[in-house]
Amino acid sequence: MPLGTLDRTPPPFFRQGPSALSKLVFFSALAVFLMVADTRFGWTQPLRAALAVALLPVQRALAVPVEMWEGGEDYLRGLRQAQAAEREAQQRLAAQAERSLRTAQLQQENDRLRALLELRQAVAVRSRPAEVLYEAADPYSRKVIIDRGATQGVVLGAPVINEAGVLGQVTRLYPLTAEVTLLADKDAAIPVLNVRTQQRNAAFGGAAGGMELRYASANADVKVGDELQTSGLDGVYPPGLPVARVANVERRVESGFARVLLTPVAQADGVRHVLVLEPVAAQLPARPEPEAVEKTGRPDHQLKTPRRAASTP
Repeated sequence: MPLGTLDRTPPPFFRQGPSALSKLVFFSALAVFLMVADTRFGWTQPLRAALAVALLPVQRALAVPVEMWEGGEDYLRGLRQAQAAEREAQQRLAAQAERSLRTAQLQQENDRLRALLELRQAVAVRSRPAEVLYEAADPYSRKVIIDRGATQGVVLGAPVINEAGVLGQVTRLYPLTAEVTLLADKDAAIPVLNVRTQQRNAAFGGAAGGMELRYASANADVKVGDELQTSGLDGVYPPGLPVARVANVERRVESGFARVLLTPVAQADGVRHVLVLEPVAAQLPARPEPEAVEKTGRPDHQLKTPRRAASTP
């Protein structure tokens, strides 16, 4: 057969499409476009919600063997720890009886003072229980996933606490689940109040699972062991919830600020059940209508004439 009649086209198996560089440029541009579209317009949010709903049964099914294995270990350990836990519970019961008596006395005194000053009772905080499913896969953040979402009434920004104190805040919401950003996350922030000095500040997430009190002056009255609680000024967290304790204070006179390291009182490791609170701003009474303010110059709650105290003979 003459050489000119041979078919020199490569077989289908060896045929190649676009070059590797062309594929790299195309998919890089596609990735950048999707990231910008998701950030500016939220196009992929419905897709995320649908995937979260679709993958939830799979995630729960994959978690069953792990839960069974952990349950078996807990059963074996619990048999040895039962007697020690009983003795500790009896000691705690005796201590709590004394604390309960003092708390009742303080509550009665507080009620009498509120009645004398005609102060409103504290806003009741509505809450709903939730269970931690797993930690988020992102190694550069501190987040957990709970089994309550928009269908159960959870809203964005809702505080999340456990028996120790504040854990974090709901930052991403799905129909059946929600993502909670912990206080130790680098993007987390919370207003706090120093119980000892009554000074307000803001605590931010730091490295190695800790927190940091920023913008504190070098001569600020902050000591190791000070307890920090929520101040309630942000309209999200109820006041008086434990947040962190001061772990270390470094005075920096040359910079004018002090580096204050904090230790969160609520550690996320080993937490299973939490409480999701409704933000305080959602429970406050509605503002008066603009028409009432324009006619009287005062809000509706100021229109009532205060009662005069009865004169004593």
